[in-house]
Amino acid sequence: QVQLAESGGGLVQAGGSLRISCVDSGPNFDNYPMGWFRQAPGKEREFVAGISEGGGSTFYADSVKGRFTISRLNALNTVYLQMNSLEPEDTAIYYCASHWIYEQLILGKASYWGQGTQVTVSS
Repeated sequence: QVQLAESGGGLVQAGGSLRISCVDSGPNFDNYPMGWFRQAPGKEREFVAGISEGGGSTFYADSVKGRFTISRLNALNTVYLQMNSLEPEDTAIYYCASHWIYEQLILGKASYWGQGTQVTVSS
């Protein structure tokens, strides 16, 4: 059973940094590729970043490439998203997600979702 819970969102000024986390309370975290998605007001949810089960492969949306870094610590059942050089356009609810197949996850498919954490970037 996958149960995802995000934390670490908040308000940050443009140009600042923030790290959000997601913990899976289920028993099989290291079997699943993990990803981060986001949904801005009035927009559809979009893929942000994905990481393979062991952490050896990562993939990013063009809009965040070079600014965001996804990582995972399987011993703690946790996936992170380090966000640097934040822009007002990054304001959104950020969702942690997992899926069995990495290649499908990075195309935007996910099977399990967290409740989301709000990230607001002020100009």
